[in-house]
Amino acid sequence: MRHLGQSRRQMFEAIERAALAPLPKTTFEYAEWKTAKVHPDYHVDVERSFYSVPHSLIGRTVRIRLTRRTVEVFHNHKRVAAHVRRSPYGGHVTIAAHMPSAHRRYADRTPASLIGRASRVGPNTAVLVERMMRDRPHPEQGYRSAMGVISLARRYEPERIEAACERALTINAVSYSSLAAILRSGLDRAEPEREPLLLSNVSAYGTGRGVFIREDFWLIAVAEGNEDETEIHARQRPCRKGGP
Repeated sequence: MRHLGQSRRQMFEAIERAALAPLPKTTFEYAEWKTAKVHPDYHVDVERSFYSVPHSLIGRTVRIRLTRRTVEVFHNHKRVAAHVRRSPYGGHVTIAAHMPSAHRRYADRTPASLIGRASRVGPNTAVLVERMMRDRPHPEQGYRSAMGVISLARRYEPERIEAACERALTINAVSYSSLAAILRSGLDRAEPEREPLLLSNVSAYGTGRGVFIREDFWLIAVAEGNEDETEIHARQRPCRKGGP
């Protein structure tokens, strides 16, 4: 810059420094965008983890902004949900405010905790409750029926509920209304044909074992604990006429 009589430093200080903006307070974070449709259970799928959005958006198409740490959901250019990002196959992440009022009463329930409560009545009851949730597209849709089955213990003896659940499973009548009808009509007292039963999908709820019922013995895996920590205790005992 000899022809100007100034060095580059002098030119920078005189002209350019005042035009510089301050650096951002946070470092740049790379983000990806994707489009998704809100599922009937008001969650969106992000790498096989499911994040809730307001239930009023069921069936709507939303935009999702993904960073290494967060999942943000936008609808009509407005952010409607934000979550801490989980690893792939991380299960469901649900904010209670996103749930319809009918679902909020079951917000503290999990499949494992409901199966654990049902197992206190007996293994057939645990199998029936597990089937009610497994046969639905989303386990949460079976919570109300599962709670109804568990509540029958206030009106009927455990032996009757166990017999009614066994009959319901044998005829594949896996619903609360069918079970209640069996108990009301006294069909639980009739001797059913024993069929092998399997609590086959407990592993999906973090237990990794099941209830196997055979003619010569019962291998019973009972879920115990709360929604945060569920343990499975297996025991084997011979079958007797009329139940284990």
